[in-house]
Amino acid sequence: MITRQFSRAYKAVAPPVFSIKKRNFAQILPESIGRKKVPLSNFEPDKYLNYQRIEDNLAVVKKRLGRPLTYSEKIVYGHLDEPHGQEIIRGKSYLRLRPDRVACQDATAQMALLQFMSARMPEVAVPTTVHCDHLIEAQIGGSKDLERAIKINAEVYDFLSTACAKYNIGFWRPGSGIIHQIILENYAFPGGLMIGTDSHTPNAGGLGMIAIGVGGADAVDVMADIPWELKCPNVIGVKLTGKISGWTAPKDVILKVAGILTVKGGTGAIIEYFGPGVESLSCTGMATICNMGAEIGATTSVFPFNKRMVDFLRATKRSEIASYAESFAHNLRADENAHYDQVIEINLSELEPHINGPFTPDLATPISKFKEAVEKNSWPSELKVGLIGSCTNSSYEDMTRSASIAKQALDHGLKAKSMFTITPGSEQVRATIARDGQEQVLTDAGGIVLANACGPCIGQWDRKDVKKGEKNSIVTSYNRNFTGRNDANPATHAFVTSPDIVTAMVFAGDLRFNPLADNLIGKDGKPFKFHNPIGDELPPRGYDPGKDTYQAPPKDRDSVDVHVDPKSNRLQLLEPFSKWNGKDIQEIPILIKVKGKCTTDHISMAGPWLKYRGHLDNISNNMLIGAVNAENDSVNKVKNLLSGDYDTVPNVARSYKAKGIGWVVVGDENYGEGSSREHAALEVRHLNGLAVIVKSFARIHETNLKKQGMLPLTFSKPEDYNKVEPSDKVSIVGLTNFAPGKPLTLRLHKKTGEVVDLQVNHTFNENQIEWFKAGSALNKMAERHAH
Repeated sequence: MITRQFSRAYKAVAPPVFSIKKRNFAQILPESIGRKKVPLSNFEPDKYLNYQRIEDNLAVVKKRLGRPLTYSEKIVYGHLDEPHGQEIIRGKSYLRLRPDRVACQDATAQMALLQFMSARMPEVAVPTTVHCDHLIEAQIGGSKDLERAIKINAEVYDFLSTACAKYNIGFWRPGSGIIHQIILENYAFPGGLMIGTDSHTPNAGGLGMIAIGVGGADAVDVMADIPWELKCPNVIGVKLTGKISGWTAPKDVILKVAGILTVKGGTGAIIEYFGPGVESLSCTGMATICNMGAEIGATTSVFPFNKRMVDFLRATKRSEIASYAESFAHNLRADENAHYDQVIEINLSELEPHINGPFTPDLATPISKFKEAVEKNSWPSELKVGLIGSCTNSSYEDMTRSASIAKQALDHGLKAKSMFTITPGSEQVRATIARDGQEQVLTDAGGIVLANACGPCIGQWDRKDVKKGEKNSIVTSYNRNFTGRNDANPATHAFVTSPDIVTAMVFAGDLRFNPLADNLIGKDGKPFKFHNPIGDELPPRGYDPGKDTYQAPPKDRDSVDVHVDPKSNRLQLLEPFSKWNGKDIQEIPILIKVKGKCTTDHISMAGPWLKYRGHLDNISNNMLIGAVNAENDSVNKVKNLLSGDYDTVPNVARSYKAKGIGWVVVGDENYGEGSSREHAALEVRHLNGLAVIVKSFARIHETNLKKQGMLPLTFSKPEDYNKVEPSDKVSIVGLTNFAPGKPLTLRLHKKTGEVVDLQVNHTFNENQIEWFKAGSALNKMAERHAH
């Protein structure tokens, strides 16, 4: 396997998009590109693609910058709110952008819509959709789990349905599928810019779209017609050469990249794929790669427009968009000699299947070395459960390849030794594999088809086969495998790989099985070896749409009422946070000094807590209960400096809040990585947190904290983290002269009476400082509408 990283000065020559040149696409003169009206989607016939804006903006930007642009730059700068005066410096400038659309999943949509309601606007300013995928717990099987979820979550679904109807939002009911697959099949388009309230929104990069995961407050900005701010990303190029084949799948590309860049190596950058190897990837395979780019901290990931995207658009009944994109192809790929800040090269012809984990998605091991790693690290070798599907790997191609492996096992008289679950990504995929027979093959082999929803991928799994605390191993085709992520069991060793490897492994029931090299014993007692998996990129008979699960906004929206029961324990109207008092912060306690990895799962757990996503006070009872306290290496056990007793983190925070005392959190590297979970910021603010001071932040979480009026600060010297003791009282000095680029002072008041000053940095710009002063971005928005 040849993998090379080039220096920052490397000038990457953008390759021709071969399929486009071969097709000799008709060219429309740039000045006339906007004459044609092409609907954004089949569900929004009165909303149109705006390629003219990109064309016009790029004419201005290219003249100003005087250099070739990468593809991702073309899309991002093509959506600038004010291209003439906008400062454009990678890694420094804050860009003000106008996205084409917003997408929200049901767990985060609750808070996003509650915030939008607080802005008191009649309807959303851009096309927006809400998708019910996060609140369905995997327990028995698809239909029964869905029926149970609809009953349990009736109040939330009713709120989302009526709020969508009231504010002109498309609503995808429970059972529709996972947000990212619905977007790919219906809304994503080449050259578009979308934000979504889920960290795996970049999935749409498989259709050449810049799609970025954000917190709900960012989504509210866009829904309220306010330009959205993004720090101008760097661009990391991944050059793909060779051709993918055999057991190697698109998933292995991102598993390899994750091993190279680690969970924070993509922070502040867009990952842009290019090179002749792109030609061997399906559109849904490219989406898989972009989807899991969230695990390396990237702003997003994207592929250049190509024939596989055209084929997918046409297969999903969007031929008009495909033809329009063909005519705009000159702006749907990088310019020649476009500059990348870093380039990684991967030869697909030499790329091995990989398995990443456990406990982190960037611990990458090629399949040929995995048995050795299992034995060396004493990972539980028995495979308890294999899980395929999810938003990352549930395409028709994925399912047909897995079914081809299962069929081989059945032909030799074998059924799965491990528990085997299948999660279709959308109702359309489920209906199509049911019609075409793949579902039957997978269930005949012992598989259980779960609901078209996130399920075990996000912790919505009522797992019964092991006890909590029991060491065990599972293998998934999902994207994320942090401790306790899938089943809330910290002893579960979760590994991430392709659906092909998962499917093959369940018939062995053993992590040490390598389907490329090892034999299994058939029912007849004879050894056999799996042949390479095969599958269809797109269904030969076309997609079966399945059940109609879409609710369009009604024409008469004025008559729609949105009800929130004041007595509800699921939904709660928001109260504005208090404004800054105009003074420096003086001698407040440290609620917790966090040790080691602290993801948004640690700060605000998912699983059973998802039901409280619309009730800020109730969900705040999970705040930081998964974080490790540096004082005692314990979880959810901190000292109350008022009483001297130890208690849970939320209880101590509530004790301080009851007495009007603010507090801070001190944390480690890449604090807040993982899901775009806005509640991880909201809860801290709600329980009277004032600042979070860490070695470094994950991008989305840092922005989410700013949006809620918090102070996300970083130690100027990371080693200063060690100078902070949990018993210290802290002051934050310099707020009366708070300005972009100007550090603040963290003053530690020791129990001994000693005072220690440390420099802390921030990334606030002028507009974000106004959020802090107003108490939150929502407060600032309400102020504007009041005037």
